[in-house]
Amino acid sequence: QVQLVESGGGLVQTGGSLRLSCAASGSIFRINAMGWYRQAPGKQRELVATVTSGGSTNYADSVKGRFTISRDNAKNTVSLQMNSLKPEDTAVYYCNLRNSYWPSSQDYWGQGTQVTVSS
Repeated sequence: QVQLVESGGGLVQTGGSLRLSCAASGSIFRINAMGWYRQAPGKQRELVATVTSGGSTNYADSVKGRFTISRDNAKNTVSLQMNSLKPEDTAVYYCNLRNSYWPSSQDYWGQGTQVTVSS
C-alpha cells in the first residue's frame, strides 16, 4: 500500500500563484511516476502534470508554461508550482503515484486539495 499526503491549495486571485506538495510513503517501487490530476465540478478527472522516477515530465497543454512539476526521489515527494493561475484552473487537485511493474501498474491517490481561482 501507498499513502499520499497532500498540502497546499486554497483561494487565490487570477494571475496569482500556489504551490501544491505531496509526500508518499509505503510500498513505492523503484520505477514509478508521480503527478497531479484535477477534477472540476461536472467534469472528468484530467491529467495536469506527471514526472517519472527518471525525471521525465509531461504536462497538459492547458498548463504548459505556467505550471512546473518537480520531485525529490530521496524524500518521495512531488510538488506543483502553479503560476499565472486562471479561473479555469479551479478544481480539486489529486496527487497520484503509479507503481510500474511491467506490463502492469497500480495507481494510488491522495485525498485531494481544493484550488479556487477567483476572477
